[in-house]
Amino acid sequence: MFRVMGVDVSKDTLEVCFLPDFVRFEVGNNEEGILRITEYAKKEKADMVLLEATGGYETHVVTSLSMERLPVVVINPRRIRKFAGAMGFLAKTDKIDAEVIAAFGVQIRPPIRSLPEEKYSLLSQLVARRRQLKDMLTMEQNRLSPSIGDMCKNVEEHIRFLERGIEKAEKKIRGEIEKSPLWKQKSDIMQSAKGVGPVLSSTFLAALPELGTMNKKQISALVGVCPYNRESGRWKGKRMIFGGRSDVRKVLYMSAMVARKHNPTIKAFHDRLLKEGKLPKVVLVACMHKLLIILNAMVKNNTPWRSPAPVF
Repeated sequence: MFRVMGVDVSKDTLEVCFLPDFVRFEVGNNEEGILRITEYAKKEKADMVLLEATGGYETHVVTSLSMERLPVVVINPRRIRKFAGAMGFLAKTDKIDAEVIAAFGVQIRPPIRSLPEEKYSLLSQLVARRRQLKDMLTMEQNRLSPSIGDMCKNVEEHIRFLERGIEKAEKKIRGEIEKSPLWKQKSDIMQSAKGVGPVLSSTFLAALPELGTMNKKQISALVGVCPYNRESGRWKGKRMIFGGRSDVRKVLYMSAMVARKHNPTIKAFHDRLLKEGKLPKVVLVACMHKLLIILNAMVKNNTPWRSPAPVF
């Protein structure tokens, strides 16, 4: 029988449920706790160790388990909650969550993909930190206009502080990419396309290491720019995108905004859809989708941008 260890991750603890034996235990989210989980998974020959993505608290345990060659899978929390509702798990505690995660692994058996080393590297943390600083900078800039007197000066000082922090983060990101010939090559290939800059390329390297290893449907679904049908009987709703990696999608959105004006291939595609009567928002999402597919093919084939771009 398929043997799954479900791990509910929090800042301080790791709640474990092992199926089909229904063994439960709790350990600290530290070296000692992770060692106990590792030893138990090896002893019981777990076919899968399944965890939710929890905003970074899972990073240490996932990295440690992967280094021990254990079959680790990190799943989107939304899928777990929907599965819990379908299975009738209405209450929510750490113990219940661990059982739900394990049950999800037994019933669904998500594919096990080896975790790329760069996924939990310093580059990933630097890119995330740059995004956080930019979010804070935007909030402070919005506060500047209604502020007066000393409060205005305080906000301006904080804005300058955040701008210096962003510059330092970007410098460190460039340094990390320069250290790796593979990253540098991928970054150069992506940035050869008009509309793609260092922010998008570094975000893709850190948060989308699967780029170039999947087909166009898989990479679109992974990012969350693949429109899904919404139909039932005679009713036909509008196709919508959802799920995927929001941090990647946000950066891709900004690049598509630039590419629709300066990239000849994306601009022609954008203008054609507008002439066909498509809504501007729908057209922009389509441009995001097309740009992603082109970049995926460029990285897969190790080929820089050619103008006009080949049809993928």
